[in-house]
Amino acid sequence: MPRYAQLVMGPAGSGKSTYCSTMTQHAEALNRSVQVVNLDPAAEHFDYPVMADIRELIQVDDVMEDDSLRFGPNGGLVFCMEYFANNFDWLEESLGHVEDDYILFDCPGQIELYTHLPVMRQLVEQLQQWEFRVCGVFLVDSQFMVESFKFISGVMAALSAMVSLEIPQVNIMTKMDLLSPKAKKEIEKYLDPDMYSMMEDSSHTIRSTKFKKLTKAICDLIDDYSMVRFLPFDRTDEEGINIVLQHIDFSIQYGEDLEVKEPKEGDEEPSNLNYDEIFQDTSGS
Repeated sequence: MPRYAQLVMGPAGSGKSTYCSTMTQHAEALNRSVQVVNLDPAAEHFDYPVMADIRELIQVDDVMEDDSLRFGPNGGLVFCMEYFANNFDWLEESLGHVEDDYILFDCPGQIELYTHLPVMRQLVEQLQQWEFRVCGVFLVDSQFMVESFKFISGVMAALSAMVSLEIPQVNIMTKMDLLSPKAKKEIEKYLDPDMYSMMEDSSHTIRSTKFKKLTKAICDLIDDYSMVRFLPFDRTDEEGINIVLQHIDFSIQYGEDLEVKEPKEGDEEPSNLNYDEIFQDTSGS
């Protein structure tokens, strides 16, 4: 049977660890087994149990303190990830091989890992060799996406990861629960954006003709091919969390070969998802 994986990516501070924590709690309520692997060698703490932690292999602090290397924080992290790529056998041993594995990989926040460095692409290829169906989950902080130019920047970052990794990708706006009611209403237009209208709204702030043309070309690309859309993620909204999980499950075809599980003792009703309804809903979205 195939195994399943989410690569949880995004800039530093976008809420990757909070997403993993929320998803594990949500999966537990659904009587689903979801594990988490920490791939951030600079992580300080997280509030969920991990089945594997890259810090057991290598840590950024150790690299920075090495007198022969003399790396700063960013260089140290890149060194750690390259070292990790040369030691995938550690990850294979940590993961073991359990049928129907569903694993969230909590990745570092340095964007260069997903744009022009080969490390994450190598990880994806290795996971696929281990029979994982992999979905990229790219997070952006909704608090910084309420202006057109910041939104376009976030879209381009998500698009870079999508092009580099060549896997199904679900893009998510996190921390929706932290927005004011006014900001929530304002950000709705960015979830399924009309790039042409957005360009017109912001054109008065662009003085350079060259930048106007460049911005228009970027907006045309995004709008014409519908390449990037965002789902809202509010960790206090169980229905919204379930919708996000349904989209990801559909992209990796999770649930096609599963047997129905018995509900946990004390559950009033079986809590497994109806995947026929999920596939029908998401295919029509």
